[in-house]
Amino acid sequence: MIVLLTMDIGIKLKVFIRFTLILSVICSVVSCRFMQESNAAMGIDPYYITGSGENRENLKELFNQLKNEEPGSEGEFAVTREIAVSFARLKDFDRLIHFLSSRTLNNPTDPYNGYYYLMIAYAFIQQDSAPIAALYFDLIVNNYPDLIINDESIHLVCLRHLINLNDNPARQVWYYKELISRFPDKIDLGTTYFLLGQACERVGDWNGAIQAYTNYLPYSGTVIPGFPNADQYARHQVDFSRSPKDWTFESLNALTRAIKAALDNHDPYQLMRYQSKVNFVNRSWEQSETDTTRMAISNLSYFMTTRIRYDAALDASSTATEAFLKTTGWSSFSMQTWYLYFKKIYFPQDPEIHGRWEWAGIYYGEKF
Repeated sequence: MIVLLTMDIGIKLKVFIRFTLILSVICSVVSCRFMQESNAAMGIDPYYITGSGENRENLKELFNQLKNEEPGSEGEFAVTREIAVSFARLKDFDRLIHFLSSRTLNNPTDPYNGYYYLMIAYAFIQQDSAPIAALYFDLIVNNYPDLIINDESIHLVCLRHLINLNDNPARQVWYYKELISRFPDKIDLGTTYFLLGQACERVGDWNGAIQAYTNYLPYSGTVIPGFPNADQYARHQVDFSRSPKDWTFESLNALTRAIKAALDNHDPYQLMRYQSKVNFVNRSWEQSETDTTRMAISNLSYFMTTRIRYDAALDASSTATEAFLKTTGWSSFSMQTWYLYFKKIYFPQDPEIHGRWEWAGIYYGEKF
């Protein structure tokens, strides 16, 4: 097992297939001697003749027909697939795997080997061996030409499975890019672009992530399971990457001091210069992130007709990445208490900006 883990996928599968064949041969040896002699006389491996009497006769007929087909022909492919399907109907996935593995090993140039490996992968999924199935899916996409079977690309089928089976972010980046470049009319481009951006972030390819989110924006409104704020997130990443970021501060203390000084000086214009210019949040505590209803604040001077007071310390709910400063005295219609929201910037694309702080928004009213 230790040796297998150090091999490349192709060598792993060859070793695994040969090991499977050895086990199957052992099973074949202990099969009924009468059936061995009878089927051997017909040139058929008795290991493959299984099931009820009707199934056995059907399999014998198929194997006899297979001997008469031209190697690599559509006829041979059709019969081979029907034999494999017969094993699948019986839920005899061990025989299916042995049969197709034997054919691919003995006929390495067969143009349909990619499809046979696809059937083997499905058999392993049925046996709850998804990691092994993933190896086959990856092998097909990387080493075998695409085939269109029943109007469906086997590479497309493999890539869709690999997205779910292989959580390696570097491989996922490649899978998503393959889907986008080769099958744009067969996939949900909005979802794929967004998830590509997520995968790029996980491998540290920040330029790739921004490009993916940029490509996603024309598909805003796409429902992406697990990402209810996908539109807002992608827009923020793209807009922030393009912005000058000249409103950020080196530390939370520096930001807090600047905000308090502007309030003490009753200087709304200085205060507005400290506001984030990208996705500045302004909402009440009751509103959700997806609620687009906002109080319009185009000029803070309208709300600073009286002295604004603030707490000496940040709110107790503040964390290492987010902080709130309670302020009162704002001249709004119903909410004179505002919590100024400060956020630590997450932007690894630019190390000089990553980890700085910004005034990211306002929450109106008393906190619950």
